[in-house]
Amino acid sequence: MAARKARGAKASSRRGAVARKTRETDVDVSLSLDGGAVSAGTGIPFFDHMLDQLGRHGGLSLSVKAAGDLQVDAHHTVEDVGIAVGEALRQATADKAGLARYGHAVVPLDEALVEAVVDLSGRPHLTWNARLPSGKRFIGTYDVDLTQDFFQALVNHARITLHVNVRQGRNLHHVVEAIFKSTARALRAALRREGDGIPSTKGVL
Repeated sequence: MAARKARGAKASSRRGAVARKTRETDVDVSLSLDGGAVSAGTGIPFFDHMLDQLGRHGGLSLSVKAAGDLQVDAHHTVEDVGIAVGEALRQATADKAGLARYGHAVVPLDEALVEAVVDLSGRPHLTWNARLPSGKRFIGTYDVDLTQDFFQALVNHARITLHVNVRQGRNLHHVVEAIFKSTARALRAALRREGDGIPSTKGVL
């Protein structure tokens, strides 16, 4: 069973920090919903680029450090980063009072167009309508199939709902980058402050 340690389980409002170490990976993530520096070092250059997009377009301060068994492949590293980012986001949104809750973004990147919709519902769900362009599987050393695995891990541990719809796209780099950017922008909208109450008729999320 994976060994976990969550630093700051009672983190200050709108912040989260997670250290997760297993036999396969060693991941350290910290984030703040109020913006700041973004850095990522996972040993997978394109994935680092995508995490940078997630932080910057999400309006987050985000630091990700990961060492994994890349000699096997990148799956464990990408998935475990998704788990840690999700857990840190769940910490940072533990008090949902005043948050917009819902976010929607449609992001173009040249010929690619991707829609993302987020609900900070407390219920993990991913709808993935993202048929990627055929004929190529890797961007550098990054296996694009891992994109869905990353977001599945993130939504499971952040306990959010995410719908991703790739409307069109030819260039694989553009499509994957637009997925990260649109999700980041939808998160940014969902995390904005709107008053003081819990955004649910139940009174809890």
